[in-house]
Amino acid sequence: MNILFATSEVYPLIKTGGLADVAASLPQALLKLGLNVKIVLPAYSSVLSQAEKVELKILSSITVLGREILLQQTRLPGTRVKVILVNIKEFSEREGNPYCGPDGNDWPDNHWRFYWFSLAVEAIAMNQAKLKWPVDIVHCNDWQTGLIPALLSEHASAPATVFTIHNLAYRGLFSHQIFSELNLPVSFWHHEKLEFYGQLSFMKGGLNFAQKITTVSPSYAEEIQTPEFGNGLDGLMRVRKTDLHGIINGIDMNEWNPNTDKCLTHKFSRKNIGGKLKGKLALQNQLGLEEKADTPLIGFIGRLVDQKGVDLILAQITLLLSKDCQLVFLGSGFPHYELALTNIAAQYPRKISVTIGYDEILAHRIEAASDMFLMPSLFEPCGLNQLYSLRYATLPIVHAVGGLKDTVFECTTSEPDELANGFVFHKPTTIELHHAICRALDAYKLPNVWKHLQQNAMNRDSSWEKSAQEYKAIYEDLAPDCLDKTT
Repeated sequence: MNILFATSEVYPLIKTGGLADVAASLPQALLKLGLNVKIVLPAYSSVLSQAEKVELKILSSITVLGREILLQQTRLPGTRVKVILVNIKEFSEREGNPYCGPDGNDWPDNHWRFYWFSLAVEAIAMNQAKLKWPVDIVHCNDWQTGLIPALLSEHASAPATVFTIHNLAYRGLFSHQIFSELNLPVSFWHHEKLEFYGQLSFMKGGLNFAQKITTVSPSYAEEIQTPEFGNGLDGLMRVRKTDLHGIINGIDMNEWNPNTDKCLTHKFSRKNIGGKLKGKLALQNQLGLEEKADTPLIGFIGRLVDQKGVDLILAQITLLLSKDCQLVFLGSGFPHYELALTNIAAQYPRKISVTIGYDEILAHRIEAASDMFLMPSLFEPCGLNQLYSLRYATLPIVHAVGGLKDTVFECTTSEPDELANGFVFHKPTTIELHHAICRALDAYKLPNVWKHLQQNAMNRDSSWEKSAQEYKAIYEDLAPDCLDKTT
């Protein structure tokens, strides 16, 4: 069974968030199950520079709507997964973020960029690119690929499509004028197709035209059918609920392994956790924090935006800093959040560290060295950082939504059970978050309880093995004629 996996980012070639991690690790897991998976990705300039170091060859050149598009192929570094690159100048001649310009605003031609990408994927899927690789399933991810199922719906012999929602809040919205500019079929301008309250929504292309829809956790699949989390699409989600599947994300257990992680100054394992404390002291030293082994270190890695609950953190951070704990932040986002955190760090340089931006090595070290990990998200489709944290015996403090609710559990009795692996609050308020942090700080003072919770955390299997089987079952349901090839 040949699976064309369409994504706008994949680690380590290009990454802005969790989609890149999923797009890297899920295809590898599917490959292990005997499926023939190829990723198709825009040929951003940074991707091409990395691909040249691995392998880069020309596959073909296709002409779509009078425009020539170059198709190249590389390999995902360190894997057997092949990556088809869609090379147009709007991708390959532009430095920086794949979606935003240097000013932080979306590229003004994003609609054209991802429309051309979608047309190229359509050509590959319909064998118009002459790659001698018949596609059985096209698996699309988030709004950047949402037009692909819509375009394929115009072909009688098109392969089946699966569309994965990683975050329904990003719907790929553009004006009616842009709909006209793209010269999409007039019939697509309908509320049961691409029209969304007078705007064009790329996301709706996937939601309306894909045969199957998946999202990244069972709880999020339920939540997006409600007005609170549906972002205006909850009605459509309820209509398509029989085709909607919530499959929890996995992580790359080799990439995130405290016993072999090359980013760490000190490695450790479930049987010998001593290296975690040494790594904590090393990180405190690196970031200029007071080097105290017995002071709880609380980590935060993520986008500094409303969704991540930054307001909840800021509203009680002064009170929190009056306690015996330290905080370390890594992330970027809204300027007012960045400024607020850096100002607080300047006032408490030995208790709080703030790094604006993203650093993969530092992210691994924060995950490994922290005692607790803060994820007070207002909504969280799946979340990966809590899974990384569990892997590194760093106990998550989370709001009970989406994938956080499905993966982190708090024991309500004095003795933790075998499921307890973190701390959970159920209402997105400052006081609820603060109480959860206090419960974590109190538990930290009880060595036997804390060790039990850490062992539970590290015992959790966060691999892709089970989830990949669920995706395989969906593919086989859509393309039963391929079953002989996969057995």
